[in-house]
Amino acid sequence: ACVLVSKLAAFLQLFLLLFLKHRGFSSGEAGLALGVWGAGVVAGAATGGWLCDRINARATIMISSFGAAGLTISLVYIRVYLLLLLAVLLASAVGQLYRPAAQALMTELTPPGQQVMVTAMYLQCFNMGIVVAPLVGTALAAVSYYLLFWTEGLALLAVGLIAVLALPRRIRAGAKPGQPEPAQPTSATPKQARGGYMAVLTDRRYLTFLVAFLLMATVYCQYTAALPLAIKQSGLSMWWYGMVLSLNGAMCGICQIPATKLVLRWPLLLIQLLGFGLLAVGYGIYAIAMVPLVLIIGTVTWTVSDLIGVPTMFAYPGMVAPDQLRGRYFAALLSVHGAALSFGPLLGVALYEHLGQRAWLCLAGIALLATIIGQFGMRRPTAVPGPEPALELADAAPVG
Repeated sequence: ACVLVSKLAAFLQLFLLLFLKHRGFSSGEAGLALGVWGAGVVAGAATGGWLCDRINARATIMISSFGAAGLTISLVYIRVYLLLLLAVLLASAVGQLYRPAAQALMTELTPPGQQVMVTAMYLQCFNMGIVVAPLVGTALAAVSYYLLFWTEGLALLAVGLIAVLALPRRIRAGAKPGQPEPAQPTSATPKQARGGYMAVLTDRRYLTFLVAFLLMATVYCQYTAALPLAIKQSGLSMWWYGMVLSLNGAMCGICQIPATKLVLRWPLLLIQLLGFGLLAVGYGIYAIAMVPLVLIIGTVTWTVSDLIGVPTMFAYPGMVAPDQLRGRYFAALLSVHGAALSFGPLLGVALYEHLGQRAWLCLAGIALLATIIGQFGMRRPTAVPGPEPALELADAAPVG
């Protein structure tokens, strides 16, 4: 509910450039503000992971929601450009604090065999907001930017109130739903769990997974960068680009939950292989030609990789993180994802401008490399005797 409400009114990134242009700032100044917003996403995710592990997930979500509400509303009253940049940076960073906290809390409260499905539902709410927010935001912006940012601020206040009233207070190692939070870590707390981000950096298998995820996300985001450029330069109507986005959104909206139910019992490495590998195949298909049939087949292929892999990849940190480091493990993944979204479009556009259609083969090769690296980086969530239990796991001891 918190995620759905916040994403339905997530207007800042979508309308920041238009808002600054409306204020009379240049395109360069507006573009710089978007870059500052992206930097805030990365910094906010890292800080959110630290804060979640330092205090608790509920408090982190409250700080994020109430803080971002005030900062977002303040944008319409700030006239000085440098102060606007500072407000954008803080609004972006504070607004991102909730993501590692939300995923860490879901992981703690969800039995291992249900984590991927709950993550799929979380992403479904996330995607609903992505579909609806532009429509609502356009209508509000047509009336007033004051109304636009006040609406987002009030929505964030509502998220904070939901957190106050409904979210559980505890998030500590070894605690069970309904039990009070221990005052401090016990002697049984793994040594690694006290190491902060340094413990994440010394987890070589997880770092390998993050490298694979970074490469995959860098390729994945090309549907917003290289793809529209390729469609335009091929002479096709940009209607086809809208159709591609609609096809992807419709497939994810209709098929995500059934597809997640299907793959729950698959081995983890098979899910990663198909989730990353089909992205390579889908983008490789684009290299054939920018014609409608190829566009449709390629889009369906990489959308299937979405359906198979995305919920598991975003749930994976909670499967392997020590209890006291869940927030940091999720934050590391989200920071890598934010970094890929920042420089990935620049890479894709540069490749297409220099290589033309061959850029899709290069991107497919990067995705294939990510697939191979991911096979070495991912590990079984728990040490359960017997054959590999895929993702349908019985309750097990905390892992580290």
